[in-house]
Amino acid sequence: MLTTRMPTGISFLAAVTAVAAGTLLLGCSASVEVGRSTPKLSAAKVADTVAEKLAATTGQPKPHVTCPEDLVGKVGTTSRCTLTADDGSTLGVTVKVTSVADDQVNFDIKADERGSPPSN
Repeated sequence: MLTTRMPTGISFLAAVTAVAAGTLLLGCSASVEVGRSTPKLSAAKVADTVAEKLAATTGQPKPHVTCPEDLVGKVGTTSRCTLTADDGSTLGVTVKVTSVADDQVNFDIKADERGSPPSN
């Protein structure tokens, strides 16, 4: 399991929440399989890309992110992913397709302003 602590003792989730308060909106792109009428990114690929971008933005290790479904490469399509911190607290992340060009699906990431505490 990844350690999600900042050097100051603030949790990764708090760091992402703080960045989200300034509106975390990142442009991302990933390649998809060619040969489909509408390209898709697998849920695993979306989750991995979201985690990488959040880690790069906060300067922290890659968090645990899950996405419930594949992302259809159609402009305007959205999906909700979940970042789960080591303490069990969660933060929602919205992924929205901004453009599709050939086999490339580009999307923005926006983290919620507030997370949910760990469930006991």
